Amino acid sequence: MYRDVMVAAKSLYRYSMISPSVRLGYLSGGKTALFVKNAADETGVDLSDFCKPMRSDNSQITGVVLTALKISTYLGLRRRGFDISALRYEDLVARPLDMCRVVLEFCHLPVSLAELAVKAFDADSQANSIAAKSVIGHFKEPQLTPQVKTKLNEILKKCGVPLIGEPNIIEGTLSCC
Repeated sequence: MYRDVMVAAKSLYRYSMISPSVRLGYLSGGKTALFVKNAADETGVDLSDFCKPMRSDNSQITGVVLTALKISTYLGLRRRGFDISALRYEDLVARPLDMCRVVLEFCHLPVSLAELAVKAFDADSQANSIAAKSVIGHFKEPQLTPQVKTKLNEILKKCGVPLIGEPNIIEGTLSCC
């Protein structure tokens, strides 16, 4: 499952406000850059020239890079012949019943379970934790300036994933429509 990179980055940023270890990663700039560079190297993406900009106050870069590297890894596995498919979170939320049917059919499970599966969407899965929507939902998200968007799109291009503002549909995504 994947999400739009900006939505995922904003979500991770809000989560960092209640998770000391994740927040520390955001605040430690240079250490985060080293972690991200190592993660990129593992996936075969050269982001060494983007490590220095991560020391800036760009609160979105870590979430965008981590999300892009996940998508890039998935696409690399497909290119190497792995028979895997993706599910876009935004599709699942927009059309839960239809997408649950698609997923169940893909997994060779009874499609009749789709309505039961959709009931899970009625509750906040994190309701009894510090990550509940009611807790992290009030944190302000960082603004996407044109300069930050340009920098992030350079990174996304290097990772081979859709750019900000482009349709965020990757190869092999399951769809109901």
